[in-house]
Amino acid sequence: MPGTLILDSEGLSKLYLKDRTVLAFIQAATEEGTRVATSAMTTLEADYERVHPARIRWVLSRIDVHDVTEAVTGQASALLRDHRLSGHKYAIDAVLAAVARSAPGPVTVLTSDPEDIGLLCGSAIEVIKA
Repeated sequence: MPGTLILDSEGLSKLYLKDRTVLAFIQAATEEGTRVATSAMTTLEADYERVHPARIRWVLSRIDVHDVTEAVTGQASALLRDHRLSGHKYAIDAVLAAVARSAPGPVTVLTSDPEDIGLLCGSAIEVIKA
């Protein structure tokens, strides 16, 4: 099963910077037919200061960037309510978790925050520390 590999802001930042570990994850995913994705909100959160805009455009053109629709924000809001979380600290994680929960499985999330993402994604989604 191909599935989906979801990148959080750290994973995306490392991809921008050609981090060898993240590049290996992406290459393996691509070879297996796994979709690589993130959310539009994550692209804003990722560290892009040291990255040429052309590199960012190139990377984003090769992965699925999910729009933050009313449906996604509704799912994210429900996740925050269910886990009694709120505020900007959790908002982007909740959006990413909503995208992950609706992605074709199996789903893996590459994240710098496995505790919060794991909580929001649930046990059906594999969470790996970036």
